[in-house]
Amino acid sequence: MAQIRKIKRWIPAMPTQDGDGVKIFRVAGRQYNEDLDPYLLVDELRSDDSKDYIGGFPPHPHRGFETLTYMKEGLVRHRDHMGNEGVIGPGELQWMTAGRGVVHSEMPEQEEGLFHGFQIWLNLPAKEKMKAAAYRDIRQTDTPKYTSSEQVQVTSIAGNVEIEGERLSGPIQGLSTQPIYLDLEMPANSNIEITVPGDIRLLFYVYDGEVSGVASPSLGVMADEGDRLKFAAGPEGSRLLVFGGKPLKEPVIQHGPFVMNTYNEINQAITDYQNGVLTD
Repeated sequence: MAQIRKIKRWIPAMPTQDGDGVKIFRVAGRQYNEDLDPYLLVDELRSDDSKDYIGGFPPHPHRGFETLTYMKEGLVRHRDHMGNEGVIGPGELQWMTAGRGVVHSEMPEQEEGLFHGFQIWLNLPAKEKMKAAAYRDIRQTDTPKYTSSEQVQVTSIAGNVEIEGERLSGPIQGLSTQPIYLDLEMPANSNIEITVPGDIRLLFYVYDGEVSGVASPSLGVMADEGDRLKFAAGPEGSRLLVFGGKPLKEPVIQHGPFVMNTYNEINQAITDYQNGVLTD
């Protein structure tokens, strides 16, 4: 029998700064690791004041996880130590696997106007933390879209779900964490029901309006029981991200841009970066 997943708790996103003074809203921290697993961090960047974002994220290292950078408005350029370079704009996403190590930058490709996007960190299992680094740009034309009977617009980026009997499959498939990643735009007082795999952790981030009693900017944590999600938009409509994955249930030791399973591995990552061999 179908069971609707309940909202277990919600976590307000807190204002902070990162990179070169970039203002963001963030949900992260050791106290949330169990709720977010296999995710680590959710950042929202939104401002039409260039002083809030123009500094961007100059070259910096990562090891041990994956990043999802998704733009709603504005342009950002990525460069990394492997020679990869690209620009993503509205409705586009970069999926980067840091693996053993990457040194990259993410810089606004604009000097004015609205800059609105998200970065989400997805953990890697212990056996994959030292895999080769890689990245992929995903264009708007690569992301399947579905309009529900109540005019809810759904964009699928990762994983497989079902809506009103229609299967929706994103371009990112086959990863060990089995990620799901959807972007929903809901008209006022609309409802939607989504059938999801029953063995994954599910979260949603409300970035406009209110959904099922959770107001923006906040992260909702779903209970693990059930194979359906049901969302109800407030009187002003709502926009939200829905994402999930298979919990790793492994130790999480984080030191800035490095996420490993032990302190010895963190110390090795720091030493490798200092010695210039992080990416070797």
